[in-house]
Amino acid sequence: MGQPEKNGKSAKKDAAGGAEAKKSEDPMQKKRDAERSDSLEESIIYWQGSDNIPVNLEDTKKTLVEVMGLNSSFDVVFREMTFGGHKAALLCISGFAKDTIIDEILKRLTYLTPENISADVLASFMSEYIPHIQVEKGDVLSESITKVLSGMSVFFLEGEAEVIIMDTRSYPSRSPDEPSIERVVRGARDGFTETLLSNVALVRRRVRDPGLKYEMHQVGRRTRTDVCVAYIDDIVDKTQVKAVTDKIKDVNIDGIPLADKQLEEAIVGGGWNPYPLVRYSERPDAVASHLLEGRVVIFVDTSPSVMILPTTFFDLCQHAEENRQTPFMGTYLRWVRFIGIFASLFLLPLWMLLVIHPELKPAMLEFIGPQKSAKIPLLAQFLFVELGVDLLRMAAVHTPTPLGSAMGLIAAILVGDIAVQTGLFVNEVVLYMAIAAIGMFATPSYELGLANRIVRLVLLLAVAAFQVQGFMIGTTLLIILLTTHRSYNSSYMWPFIPFNAKAMGEIIIRRPVLNSKTRPSSNKTRDNTRMPPVPEKKS
Repeated sequence: MGQPEKNGKSAKKDAAGGAEAKKSEDPMQKKRDAERSDSLEESIIYWQGSDNIPVNLEDTKKTLVEVMGLNSSFDVVFREMTFGGHKAALLCISGFAKDTIIDEILKRLTYLTPENISADVLASFMSEYIPHIQVEKGDVLSESITKVLSGMSVFFLEGEAEVIIMDTRSYPSRSPDEPSIERVVRGARDGFTETLLSNVALVRRRVRDPGLKYEMHQVGRRTRTDVCVAYIDDIVDKTQVKAVTDKIKDVNIDGIPLADKQLEEAIVGGGWNPYPLVRYSERPDAVASHLLEGRVVIFVDTSPSVMILPTTFFDLCQHAEENRQTPFMGTYLRWVRFIGIFASLFLLPLWMLLVIHPELKPAMLEFIGPQKSAKIPLLAQFLFVELGVDLLRMAAVHTPTPLGSAMGLIAAILVGDIAVQTGLFVNEVVLYMAIAAIGMFATPSYELGLANRIVRLVLLLAVAAFQVQGFMIGTTLLIILLTTHRSYNSSYMWPFIPFNAKAMGEIIIRRPVLNSKTRPSSNKTRDNTRMPPVPEKKS
């Protein structure tokens, strides 16, 4: 008796298994599985043997299918057409390409006849029949695909080893609204957005100097993020520009999806030092001012803030509002800001030191100190309140705006007041912690404010452990840390260390514009004068 016949389900299962086995034996699928390309160039060379533009459109299409996801990614468009008897194809990303520009170009090309085209087809298309301003040739496939992924459109022609690259970009972007961090009472309301092109235009609008240079680079083997280095050619220190650009070119990672912060860590470093080595700004007017001082500015695409370097501790303490008021009021605001920053660093450790050693208090400060004890030790109270402020700040970031006020009332009234009434906390701890927190929020640089908070915690622990010696040693180590800190070979504490009396005076006092005739010497500028010398009158 023979084997029983298989039922329909078993037959289908065997057929599916046979198809799967056949698929796994597909040489193209094996080649795809074997690919281990680490960059676009390597992938193109893997599939077609070189990085040149194929002269056959079918070969180009096959490469794009494997390299770029053509036919599998819905937003990759490869439109094949015929113009004047010549086969052509347009490659673009549908989300980036501006339809009106492409439609206008294609409309003009449809009127072509073979008689209109000369022997050099590519030159005819490019110079006569493509009515667009930003057009260039390309002969490397990887560079052409990278430009397509950045928003441009590439025109392929049958039989040509070159392509026509057209700038038809139209990025999804928001309008240049006022920066959320660097707000001013009077001043410009436009701020940087996530689009690099609009950011450089906002600065160019304020600095109409032909010496303003924008050097474009790309960082990341996979992300190919656009990075622009900006400087004024006849002011900036060229050695510094070369050092920055060389480090950008040497960055060899798969990408910087988090934009400027990842780039900062790659080119500036800093390790575990909490203090920032660059200044971030969202204001085009502040960036323009720093360019005129001889700084180097780095724009990173998809980031609404830019990096300014080198920077100093005192640069991070200044705000645009000080220059929007009269010199007298600007100086007053600057002093108030310095007092707030000083309070955010030293107020809590000093108060705790005076509470531990009341004999150190002068007669006029006899009122300092808790009037009654609490159930929790003093150091634990400070740590709990510090963590509470951090939690409140993080909750404010993630809380919708209409609920932000309600959350603040809950934190301030319910938590703080009840903690004091139940005897867990002392009134003075909550008061001085609030003053320190206000000083931190008054710090113009968000990164500097966070670094000062860490230093305050370290000083609190040092005072609790070693009292006077702990405070003195901690403060000394902080000064040494800041003094040895360098931002691109510039002293972090300049002009205090090394001391420059004239520059320190300009830090403490906001001088009138016409009285500030030279640029900061720490930038090592080629042209140090803001104003030309007054010519002598002839007798």
